[in-house]
Amino acid sequence: MKKMTIKELDEADRPREKMMRLGARSLSDAELLAILIGSGNDRQTAVQLAQEILARMDHSLPRLAKCELHELTQPFRGMGPAKAVTIMAAMELARRTPAREMPRKEIVNSSRAAYRAISPYLTDLPQEEMWVLLLNQAGRVIATENLSRGGISETSVDVRLIMHKAISHLASAIILAHNHPSGSLQPSEQDIALTRRVEQAAQLIGFRLNDHLIIGDDGAYYSFADEGRL
Repeated sequence: MKKMTIKELDEADRPREKMMRLGARSLSDAELLAILIGSGNDRQTAVQLAQEILARMDHSLPRLAKCELHELTQPFRGMGPAKAVTIMAAMELARRTPAREMPRKEIVNSSRAAYRAISPYLTDLPQEEMWVLLLNQAGRVIATENLSRGGISETSVDVRLIMHKAISHLASAIILAHNHPSGSLQPSEQDIALTRRVEQAAQLIGFRLNDHLIIGDDGAYYSFADEGRL
């Protein structure tokens, strides 16, 4: 049986045309993904290929966002590096959008405000990363910097790098944050030791470590400050 191409579908079923007529919100996840993919393979349309990819991800966009290159290419017929990278780039833009929309003048004076500022950089990641929020005297964000990218279970952070970031931005306070890809929010012994070292170094140099967050999924996080550990 000959595969039906996108062009042979009724115009109402073509994702691009549908989006132009009705807007992006009218499209299903599979149709949006099909636009990114662009073309299918010798057996599937782009929409059918997108449906297969989503089915493999249990129809979870957060799970799709965590995929690495080989996870989007090896299992799927017709998915080369160019298509996979397009999907990964779109997911990264979606991840960064909330951070860009956060008002720069908002004062970060609680763990929830810190979470809103930093979580877009740390959710849906397959590997552990460490970031820092650099704050001025009023508690407003000066900059958001990546400190390290590690493996699945741990990341290595040089305290001197954190101090350098704070000094170079003339920060009055900092907030550390990292994610646990495992989903656990409990701090490890390494997390606790790092927090102590950074707190001590910050006091010596003359600024504050306001908090250290461990970022989980679905809005969950652990705050060292809220737990009385800072």
